[in-house]
Amino acid sequence: MNTETGKNLERKARIFNVQKYSIYDGPGVRTLIFFKGCPLRCKWCSNPEGLERKYQVMFKGELCIHCGNCIPVCPVHIHYIKHEETGAPHHKVNRSIDCVGCRKCENVCPKQALSIAGSDKTISEVMQIIEQDVLFYHSSGGGVTLGGGEVTAQPEFATNLLTECKRMGIHTAIETSGYVKQESLLMMGQFTDLFLFDIKHINSERHFELTGVRNERILDNLTELIRRGYNVKVRMPFIRGLNDSEDTIRKTLEFLKAFKNYKNFQGIDLLPYHKLGINKYKQLDMTYAITEDLSFQEELDRIEEFIKGYDLQVEVIRH
Repeated sequence: MNTETGKNLERKARIFNVQKYSIYDGPGVRTLIFFKGCPLRCKWCSNPEGLERKYQVMFKGELCIHCGNCIPVCPVHIHYIKHEETGAPHHKVNRSIDCVGCRKCENVCPKQALSIAGSDKTISEVMQIIEQDVLFYHSSGGGVTLGGGEVTAQPEFATNLLTECKRMGIHTAIETSGYVKQESLLMMGQFTDLFLFDIKHINSERHFELTGVRNERILDNLTELIRRGYNVKVRMPFIRGLNDSEDTIRKTLEFLKAFKNYKNFQGIDLLPYHKLGINKYKQLDMTYAITEDLSFQEELDRIEEFIKGYDLQVEVIRH
């Protein structure tokens, strides 16, 4: 191993989760690596702990016995006890103070009510996890998918990690919003077998309302990837009343049908809205923006058939 390769393997990125045996984010059985930090603020985000790059305390109030063990061990005094009118003690987290990620509070909590979102890992450390399931990747046609948060927010580390995966013959995929500098995307693309690329709304103004950013850069990046021959599958999250109108779907398909004859354009995944991450908002003292039930049932079959009418390959991903 040369000196530069050794240095790359010891560089770190902030990861907030590693999920094994996934079957929803690329072909076969996969390991998902979740990178912390995202430039978007989607109203339906199911990974709120991935939005900020910083460490965050996740607190499960229903498990806490308000023992106060965490208070003396925290070096920055995030934790404190507040006494209610009845005199009963209640554990609180001071969100105005940034967690330093020492995990001392997590370690002393007797009920596992505290956990720290975010862990700085080297490529060597991540590869040790990935390598545990190489046999599953090869037998199922699976591999590794990098997501988040937004993996392209940490492009140098991601590129080096993808390089190591390819060196070992592991299939690689990136799940991305596409809101990234094009040079970073293309740098990562050299070692990426498949891009899972989100289109959240085709109208830029509406995209801004729903995610906090406009979509011109996103659509430009998608177009460039397909035209350069990278394998791309478009992912369309569907949320009732926000981006599911027939007009919105039709305009999205009109944009995508220009790529119908590109062999590297691998069709569309439909991602129906779910509330699987809603409890994590409470753990972070965050407000979930969607209050009503915006999930789908029978409408998915109708939307799927509508898309097939454009002669585009489509699959509904049902978690």
